[in-house]
Amino acid sequence: MKRPQLSRFSVSMSRVLAGQLDAMAKAKGYANRSQAVADMVRAHVLEHRAQAGAHEIAGTITLVYDHHRRNIQALLTGLQHDHGDLIVATLHVHLSHHDCMEVLAVRGPADAVKGLADRLTAAKGVTHGKLTVTTTGG
Repeated sequence: MKRPQLSRFSVSMSRVLAGQLDAMAKAKGYANRSQAVADMVRAHVLEHRAQAGAHEIAGTITLVYDHHRRNIQALLTGLQHDHGDLIVATLHVHLSHHDCMEVLAVRGPADAVKGLADRLTAAKGVTHGKLTVTTTGG
């Protein structure tokens, strides 16, 4: 397998921040600063790309909600059925007597996935919602 060409550039930062970067890189098991910085840049580029467009993304939508809230389960289930083309799988977890967590694995055009995530997280009764984006591998 051919190795990708590397591009070198320098980054200036305070010694304190550089020390914190080194400590984080060591704690996470990176071989060096370059690997840590490349990983952080990759994550931010993916997050930036996820904001809009027709390119394909994959990720998860995590929701926490009070299942005793009137009509919340019907609303969330209805939205999920309406977007079956974007949802690959779901996981439902009982966190407490009142609270449930659902994790939806999603894949599709960035704007459609983001739109679904926005509608689900804005649903009345959802106490926390987050779209996390990753690469489709392509």
